[in-house]
Amino acid sequence: MIDPTSSPETVKTALVDAILPHVAFDGWSEPAFRAACRDAGVSTDMARAVCPKGAVDLAIAYHRRADDEMARKVAATDLSAMRFRDRVAQAVRWRVEAIDDREAVRRASSLFALPMHAAEGARLIWGTADRIWDALGDPSDDINWYTKRATLSGVYGSVVLYWLGDDSTGHQATWAFLDRRIDDVMRIEKAKAQVNANPVLKRVFAGPNWLMSKVKAPTRMPQVDLPGHWTPKE
Repeated sequence: MIDPTSSPETVKTALVDAILPHVAFDGWSEPAFRAACRDAGVSTDMARAVCPKGAVDLAIAYHRRADDEMARKVAATDLSAMRFRDRVAQAVRWRVEAIDDREAVRRASSLFALPMHAAEGARLIWGTADRIWDALGDPSDDINWYTKRATLSGVYGSVVLYWLGDDSTGHQATWAFLDRRIDDVMRIEKAKAQVNANPVLKRVFAGPNWLMSKVKAPTRMPQVDLPGHWTPKE
């Protein structure tokens, strides 16, 4: 039984833990949400105050739990001897390995593919890419801030979908797929560098490059811990 004076985060954590056994059968649904309330000893009123969107809020919390685990892993590990592309690949791998319930992610993928939740799903993938770049100390504050996160969002999303269907030993097929995707990204970055190094092409793209130089990364706003509310972290 959850103490009525518990913090919203404590209540949400208990509900996430309680809903996971039901997600495999009922998905991230209202019946699963009610079952989680019952199993966690949380009143429906308290649960609704913390999670206005019910199971959807718990699916979001479950996703961000793995983001947090990845960030802790990166912070606790010395990656200085690794090439930067390998650091990115390692962080993505740790993010996937932080998932402790494949069926919960499979069901969440179906949930966030629905039109009414697709925007939230896209925000979660973007948020994961953002957490990875932040954990790796990305200093970008211009258009590269956006392109790096957009590119990594595509990589992470495709790797998770591949992983969901991967039955290879130790998910080795997934990690090989991840390496190929990272290599694709690095080829794009190499091509961009070659364009910028070419005197003729540099003049051709002078206008667009000047315009893009005016794009700045968003200002970080403090996170507000209120039910149903989220703002970018500091």
